[in-house]
Amino acid sequence: MSLVSDSALRRALARARDGKTLDVTEATVLLHARGAHLDTLLDHASRVRDAGLAAAGREGVITYSRKVFIPLTRLCRDRCGYCTFATAPHKLEAPFLSPDEVLEIARQGAAMGCKEALFTLGDRPEDRWHQAREWLDAHGYDDTLSYVRAMAIRVLEETGLLPHLNPGVLGWRDLQRLKPVAPSMGMMLETTSRRLFEEKGQPHYGSPDKDPEVRLRVLEDAGRSNVPFTTGILIGIGETVEDRAESIFAIRRVAREYNGVQEVIVQNFRAKPDTAMRGLPDADLQELAATIAVARLVLGPRTRLQAPPNLVDSEYELMIRAGIDDWGGVSPLTPDHVNPERPWPQIDDLAARTDAAGFRLRERLTIYPEYVLAGEPWLDPRLFGHVRALADPATGLAREDAVLEGRPWQEPDGGFTSSGRVDLHVEVDTSGRTADRRDDFDHVYGDWDALRDRLDPAAHGNATASTPAEVRQALRRAESDPAGLTDAEAVALLSAEGEALEELAGIADEYRRQAAGDDVTYVVNRNINFTNVCYTGCRFCAFAQRRTDADAYTLSLDQVADRAEEAWRAGATEVCMQGGIHPDLPGTAYFDIARAVKARTPDMHVHAFSPMEVINGATRTDLSIEEWLLAAKEAGLDSLPGTAAEILDDDVRWVLTKGKLPTKEWIDVITTAHRLGLPTTSTMMYGHVDTHLHWVRHIKLIRRLQEETGGFSEFVLLPFVHTSAPIYLAGVARPGPTARENRAVHALARILLHGAIANIQCSWVKLGDDLCRQVLQGGVNDLGGTLMEETISRMAGSENGSYKTISELREMVELSGRPVTQRTTGYGRPSAERLAASEASDGVCQSVRRVLPMA
Repeated sequence: MSLVSDSALRRALARARDGKTLDVTEATVLLHARGAHLDTLLDHASRVRDAGLAAAGREGVITYSRKVFIPLTRLCRDRCGYCTFATAPHKLEAPFLSPDEVLEIARQGAAMGCKEALFTLGDRPEDRWHQAREWLDAHGYDDTLSYVRAMAIRVLEETGLLPHLNPGVLGWRDLQRLKPVAPSMGMMLETTSRRLFEEKGQPHYGSPDKDPEVRLRVLEDAGRSNVPFTTGILIGIGETVEDRAESIFAIRRVAREYNGVQEVIVQNFRAKPDTAMRGLPDADLQELAATIAVARLVLGPRTRLQAPPNLVDSEYELMIRAGIDDWGGVSPLTPDHVNPERPWPQIDDLAARTDAAGFRLRERLTIYPEYVLAGEPWLDPRLFGHVRALADPATGLAREDAVLEGRPWQEPDGGFTSSGRVDLHVEVDTSGRTADRRDDFDHVYGDWDALRDRLDPAAHGNATASTPAEVRQALRRAESDPAGLTDAEAVALLSAEGEALEELAGIADEYRRQAAGDDVTYVVNRNINFTNVCYTGCRFCAFAQRRTDADAYTLSLDQVADRAEEAWRAGATEVCMQGGIHPDLPGTAYFDIARAVKARTPDMHVHAFSPMEVINGATRTDLSIEEWLLAAKEAGLDSLPGTAAEILDDDVRWVLTKGKLPTKEWIDVITTAHRLGLPTTSTMMYGHVDTHLHWVRHIKLIRRLQEETGGFSEFVLLPFVHTSAPIYLAGVARPGPTARENRAVHALARILLHGAIANIQCSWVKLGDDLCRQVLQGGVNDLGGTLMEETISRMAGSENGSYKTISELREMVELSGRPVTQRTTGYGRPSAERLAASEASDGVCQSVRRVLPMA
């Protein structure tokens, strides 16, 4: 450990004393504190911890969880130099514990009053060990995580213990699969040191799951998925003091941005026999105390901070002085399989040690009290009953009189009962929304300041303008080789103005004539948003509501079918159905919705379910994307909207949304749908926290996918509507694209997609009539639909109404002199009967027509 000067320590301690925000350099200095300086540091950390406990209503309380340890498999694909848990197949009786062995451990734990079942296992052992793969195949499991999920359900149903899952590195979709079966999950960050991962001979070398970037992504994905997550650092494995400080700050960033880090463990390395690092000295306990104290000061009073009590020898009081408020899981039954040489303290002894330090020991559940009391979105409804049976409703801690017994794990009841403001689709044009934001605005989206830190400064204004010469050069390339435009040339076209903009529009319009002719098309359709209850946390969305919010609603299946039938009578050929990710809707709900529409209107085209809804349905049913889409197709699904795309760049998506699917998952859903014969649209929502380069790359990605699959029917440009969008109200996003940008990007889309996607659609809901007329002269050939009930953009503040009659669409196009033609979803011609019905209704059913208030 390098030395720091006494004056530097005094300055850093003074800033800590005064409650100043520490930076990485100051935290590194404080990690060197020993002797009197360490005593001072511990005093400051204790004060911060005590303030946090008082604010949480747990003054003087240190918590622990009574658990059993279930080592589901000790096989692992990694090769960490300090690990004695992972082993080889020939040293085990079987690659995995059997279901009977899992349940026997859980039942014994329940009999001893345990409430947590800690599932610990190696990372994806089937990728390294053929014995693991063969065992899973023989027992009917696709992968290790499928077995984890199945055993978690068995433990819930047969013992009542609450699973806490530590399966190692998880992807975003893995978290969606596992969240419904476990109130909490965890994975130690350990360190952000790349040296320990990349250099031969270091402890993480040759271990793909120890890549710091990969592990940080897991923490972020858990936060995006609203999973209460445990993480921490491991000290003494060869990292520098600077590495420790950087690791703590990395955890702080994720914790601030998503509010999902429920506890942070500071664990000290203990050398173990038969490991590569058996000869290294154990981490010093004074060093551990300093690290805990610095973590407390950096992470703040709200963070729950833990030190494993079996690794601190007799220095319980020292760790409490350093700022911990939790001892972690302690088992009266099973050993610590990760540190088998270090037995757990007896719980009575731990209580006495805690009492001697002036604190009371209280039992908590695996999910921390704050998340128990918050409920949704942190706790899946399928686990409500299991957690409520064990939790004190006033404190969220464990109930002392709780009875451990198995309870069924099943899909939530209900979800299709009509509830809430079901007439919002018409009232949004009259009385409007109740408030401009959700009641949980301040915390459901994460920390707004942390988002600003992540934001690309160039997103506000696209400051680097192209020169006139660069724009002229790009125009020439657009004329001669549209698909060959470089990113820089395409970005230059987006800055076109004046005569250059008119020339750009002209080039795009010529490509429009070649690809789609002169007809301006539209479809007579009805949007049916079957619920707006959603906890995904998209920061641009003003449509989503909590179930208790005044504007929340859910339609019954009969109401969905009634609206489809009414639309059919009005001449519609399509219903477009999307909804919020309602926690009570089972994954099969989407099939029921499609069947309900087809039962009432067999010839109606069902255009429904965004890729986000597909992922939600697949994870809730534990089906693959392909299996789920095939089942949806059998239920009546005809095509998918390519919404939930926003900008297909995760750096933008993780500012714009909190829990929405990553780009990779969107592509997987879309390409799978195309392979199964389900066409989709493609979309781009732009003008918020993105840049022109993001737009270009998004459009080029859409073209590449189209060249691979041929499954896109159209490309729809969706300018950001800012008025009631949370990310705008928080001052993070700009107020949408300018009129000039809208004209330029519609033209550019036509140029970049020429020869790949024939139909470019504008959104009259978002643009308004005048801008629609302008983009129709710059590459656009389609106006979308009559819609009948457009609620999503109207909730965000669009002022262009919820429907357009056929007459209004024709009037919009009239000045251009181009013919206006009704189409089907697939750009065919509707039957004579459908045309007659739509002419009679003017493309909009009577029930949604309202006289708009005077301006």
